[in-house]
Amino acid sequence: MNLRLAYGKKGLDVELPDNAAVDIIEPRFVPGLPDQGKAVTAALADPENSKPLWELAGRNDKIAIIFSDITRATPYHTILPPLLAELNHIPDKQLTFFCATGTHRPATREELVSILGENIAGRYKIVQNQTNDKKLFNLAGKTRKGNEIWLNREVMDHNLVILTGFIEPHFFVGFSGGGKSLMPGMAYEETIRRNHSIANLSDDRVRWGITDGNPLWEEVMEAAEMAPPLFLLNVTLNREKQITGVFAGDLRSSHKKGCAFAKSSAMVAVKEPYDVVITSNSGYPLDLNVYQSVKGMSAAAQVVKTGGHIIVAAECWDGIPEGSDYEKILTAAGSVDQLMSYIKDRENVLKDTWQVYFQALIQQKAKVYLYSDKLSDHTIKKALLVPSGDIGELVRDLLRETGSVSRICVLPEGPQTIPYLS
Repeated sequence: MNLRLAYGKKGLDVELPDNAAVDIIEPRFVPGLPDQGKAVTAALADPENSKPLWELAGRNDKIAIIFSDITRATPYHTILPPLLAELNHIPDKQLTFFCATGTHRPATREELVSILGENIAGRYKIVQNQTNDKKLFNLAGKTRKGNEIWLNREVMDHNLVILTGFIEPHFFVGFSGGGKSLMPGMAYEETIRRNHSIANLSDDRVRWGITDGNPLWEEVMEAAEMAPPLFLLNVTLNREKQITGVFAGDLRSSHKKGCAFAKSSAMVAVKEPYDVVITSNSGYPLDLNVYQSVKGMSAAAQVVKTGGHIIVAAECWDGIPEGSDYEKILTAAGSVDQLMSYIKDRENVLKDTWQVYFQALIQQKAKVYLYSDKLSDHTIKKALLVPSGDIGELVRDLLRETGSVSRICVLPEGPQTIPYLS
């Protein structure tokens, strides 16, 4: 049985035994809109619970456009021309682009050009979030749970903030997009850390596909609304990275509509857990490093048996990434159990514990293998994962170990599909 997994830019072919009991779970395919640029223009002209963008943006206003970094597949070459056309009455010097890196590394010049295009990257001022430097942030307010929300002071100095991005299932905020562009995208590290605390992550409502009642999502949206007036422009995408829906206007109502649309194709019920789950990390750009690949592990963990096996195929051209806080935490412990104890004991002083927390939680449930043709076995082991060579051969070995009746699930598009036990 030959299967193709989303992997890097080209995909990965996997040959599984013909006698294996395999279920392939994919999102319902939604065709791209016939004219995607026109669809963006139409949504901007008739936004959800909002005046049109051109009417909101006064000629003397300073406008902030927040955009995603290289880890996201938002099709800016399609959505920015109609967006800027709505703002053609605004002088260039009054328009600033903000790269919402959150705690990720800064985008390189080449990445900014790849995301925005040379014309935009060379024409407008671009500011990237530098989450460790507190003097770059203003206190916007305090949430109901007491979290001080520090947001980038340059963003706060604008009259209108346009949040852009795409909506897909997210493993602890429920769905991406919406207020995430501001928090964590343009927030100070302590604000992010308090929102992403283990106490919050341990809540039963912190999971794929849940927004309302999810304490992380609720605080993200509350924090975003502390910024200057907002306008949302989010899209949904299919596996070919084509736009399937455009959601523009008021933050909450537009995001809610987009989440419902994404959920209708991405969430898939299964009857019982599997012995082995094979997943990708959705291919380029999401599978750029091990850190992001925890999302693919998490999708698989929803339907793997306790004591089962998860196999993740992720290119990881950006490494773990090396030198990151994530790598430093992973290499501070000799085992998964030690790792969990380590981050719980030191949460107040460590940065970026949330990805490690979920990785450890998943590995306490199942054995996790990583296939990457860009990483050495040594690097994979350093991330506390088990290196996988040929995935088909690994499956054959596991079948011999567990018995030929083992049930296998394959998620070719990784976290673009979220299986759950019905």
